[in-house]
Amino acid sequence: MKIVANVLVSFLLLEHVYIYVIEVFFWNTPFGHRTFMLTPEFAAASQALAVNQGVYNGFLAAGLLWGFLTSEKKQALQIKLFFTSCIFIAGIVGGATALPKIYFIQALPALLTIIALVASNWTKNQSLNKDFESENLAL
Repeated sequence: MKIVANVLVSFLLLEHVYIYVIEVFFWNTPFGHRTFMLTPEFAAASQALAVNQGVYNGFLAAGLLWGFLTSEKKQALQIKLFFTSCIFIAGIVGGATALPKIYFIQALPALLTIIALVASNWTKNQSLNKDFESENLAL
């Protein structure tokens, strides 16, 4: 299950790098217009907002990469869960306010990734293993 979880995290990371690149560099191009179903007029008027939004998507990708680069397993799991949860919430907001397809492109993959991350740390003998105890989830 850890392999599945890491494949899903990798997918989210690459997806958000892709979104970052399009929003920051290609928003006001025919490719950006097709990708986000924009009119050239709207793309030109919203380009500054798209760059800002793209940077946030870049931060999400960087956070997931940080989760992969962290050598301590418990901390890596927490980082991956945090940034995946941020992506899930952003997907819900984006689906409700921008395009409903964002529910399926962003929120659903993030939810599946959260489930896989939690399931990869589940054991038969205890509800969650020592790397994922409730003390680590305390606010």
